[in-house]
Amino acid sequence: MENSPNNQIPQTPQYQPGQTPYTPPPTMQYTQQPQVNPDDTLGNWMLTLFLAGIPVVGFILLLVWGFGSNPSGRRNYARAALIWQIISIVLWGILFAAMGSTIAGALRYY
Repeated sequence: MENSPNNQIPQTPQYQPGQTPYTPPPTMQYTQQPQVNPDDTLGNWMLTLFLAGIPVVGFILLLVWGFGSNPSGRRNYARAALIWQIISIVLWGILFAAMGSTIAGALRYY
C-alpha cells in the first residue's frame, strides 16, 4: 500500500483557517472561599432587624434602605420587607373594614 494523502491518519488535529482549537474551561478551584460583603456581619443584621421592627421608624428606614445607595443585600431585604409590610397593611385594612361594617350592622338593631 502506498502512502497517499487519503490513507494517512493525521497526528495532530487539522483546523480550518481562522478556526481556533478547542480549549477546555478552567477547572473550579475548591480552595477559593466565597466573597463576603463586609457589611454582612451578624451584628449589622441584628441591628438591621431591630431597627426595621420599630413601627414608624422602621418603615421610613426601609424606604431609605430600599431606594438609597446601600449594598445590594440590604437593599433587596428592605424592598422585600416593604412589599410584605404593604401587603399586611392592605389585609389589615380589609379586616378592619369587614369587622367595622359587621359591628355597625349589629348596632343598628339596638
